[in-house]
Amino acid sequence: MKKSIIIIPTLILITGLLVFAYSYGRQSEKKEAVEEDKIQIGVSFDSFVIERWLRDRDVFVSAARDLGAEVNVQNANGDIEAQKKQIDYFIEKGMDAIVIICIDSYGLRDHVKKALDAGIKVVAYDRLITNANVDLYISFDNAMVGEMMAEELVKNGIRGGNVLMLGGSMTDSNVPIVENAFREIMRKNSVTVLDSIHADGWKAEIAGTYVYEHFDVVARADAIMCGNDNLASQVVPALVEKRYVDKIMVVGQDADLEACQRIVEGTQLMTVYKPVEKLAKRAAECTVQLVKEGMVSGEDVSVIEDGTYTVPYVGIEPVSVTASNIDEVIIDSGFHLKEDVYLHVPDKMPK
Repeated sequence: MKKSIIIIPTLILITGLLVFAYSYGRQSEKKEAVEEDKIQIGVSFDSFVIERWLRDRDVFVSAARDLGAEVNVQNANGDIEAQKKQIDYFIEKGMDAIVIICIDSYGLRDHVKKALDAGIKVVAYDRLITNANVDLYISFDNAMVGEMMAEELVKNGIRGGNVLMLGGSMTDSNVPIVENAFREIMRKNSVTVLDSIHADGWKAEIAGTYVYEHFDVVARADAIMCGNDNLASQVVPALVEKRYVDKIMVVGQDADLEACQRIVEGTQLMTVYKPVEKLAKRAAECTVQLVKEGMVSGEDVSVIEDGTYTVPYVGIEPVSVTASNIDEVIIDSGFHLKEDVYLHVPDKMPK
């Protein structure tokens, strides 16, 4: 009897543990199945040196997760070979889609083809990957960016004057689009381009060094067109040091916080605000739609030539930002805080 009394509770305990183990195992299997059912998106960023890429990343990841997707973000740190390895890694992982912010618009064709051949959807984000037949290219209207820079200089009296063009990396397919649009308006207004250079890898110090080493040319300029606000972040201090910041208009793009601060301070004429929240959210929607339906649809979808193929294209309109509309465009939208924009000139801060 004593042995029976001991054995029965033991059997009950063992049975309970087996039931629990089976139930836990089933729950784990269900959880794994749910995870496997989620759309898997790999994202390879050029780098996070440019301020705006951090915003793009955060908004894209959040929007994709809201749509039921999992996102794996990789940072190539400006190394094209590292980016190629990241694409290969995503292919090996069997991602449903790969989103690429390319370092070199002309150097990823073979790797994109490998992904497409594996049945993976490929999205070129912000920068077109040429001759690659990607499933979607989504960016801002880059011709409009160049036009906005030029038009603001014309409004401020550059007609018949001189301009310097300190551009970004020529491995970025957006650069010639922006610059060609800018040059066309300069030509129509009889503006002479004194010189034009390109900062490899978008390294801002190259633009700053140019000002110091070629100041004889800089001193003849009425304006400097900087490829982005990060380049302007080195150009403006150099002009301040040379006591020319009040004599030369500076324009850029991306609406970086420091650029917005320079605009209210009066050391940069304008920037181009590109609503990255809108771009990143739309990119997440398109990527998920590509995986689910095989194509992208919407009123904003058109096509663009990548050099060899005609590919689907979504273009978001940018906004020109000056001291006259910075409160409305930048602060009211929540892109930057008022206190941050007017940090160095609190007396100018709107009440």
